[in-house]
Amino acid sequence: MTEPMRVGLPPVVGDAARVLILGSFPSERSLVAGEYYANRRNQFWQLMATLFDVGVDLPYQERVDALTGHGVALWDVVHSCRRVGSLDAKIDKATLTVNDFGPLFARHPGIQRIFVNGLTAFELFEARVQTEIPAVRLPSSSGALPMSFADKLDRWRDVA
Repeated sequence: MTEPMRVGLPPVVGDAARVLILGSFPSERSLVAGEYYANRRNQFWQLMATLFDVGVDLPYQERVDALTGHGVALWDVVHSCRRVGSLDAKIDKATLTVNDFGPLFARHPGIQRIFVNGLTAFELFEARVQTEIPAVRLPSSSGALPMSFADKLDRWRDVA
């Protein structure tokens, strides 16, 4: 049986966006919840809590509002794809389409820095997205990455 085509989440972006953080594609849990980084094992919101004093246990919309208030936007490289489960390695690259970043950058010219969450997202971005804004690869916020939180945080500090 062929996996259904999945479509990612819309960007989270405020008028004062200056930084864009890109993931690869939302996990199954995130797609069901309609929330970025909904899997509690993912350390993204812990990183944001430390960098921007965003309460990790706040309701999702309040966390998003706090991030956009700090000029941080969220999106993914992949717009749609077929994938079994949530692992990036299971994305069927033959079926994926990337998001159209042109309109986002046109509407939000203040975005001057792009940070990419993990190797798969970075490789896809570098290979398939044309932009003048340089992208910086960060270690994945996934709890599956065998790296200490302190080491991840040290690398993620540039986002702030």
